[in-house]
Amino acid sequence: MNRSLLTEKGNQDILLRQIVTIADLNAFKENILSEIKTILDAKSGQFTKKWLKSYQVEELLGVSANTLLSWRNNGDIPYSQMGGIIYYDPADIENRLVKNKKVITRR
Repeated sequence: MNRSLLTEKGNQDILLRQIVTIADLNAFKENILSEIKTILDAKSGQFTKKWLKSYQVEELLGVSANTLLSWRNNGDIPYSQMGGIIYYDPADIENRLVKNKKVITRR
């Protein structure tokens, strides 16, 4: 290769001028799409739902640990438990908020 077209930066030769063709761009696009598909396929079977822990629900709703415990014991709020950690589905928290929504009517 003609050294006048190259410059050195550290231990790397950097090409100063290079022609990029439409075929090069299409090949690059196909490469990127293939990589994205590989990543998505690898993640497709993975668990993606974000469950909330008790302290997060307490913060979100502004309630105490005792209130949350009372709701669990009364069956007011569904939960899952693994080991000593209790998890809540964000959709269930939202449903609880909607259920307790108050509508004010003016006369």
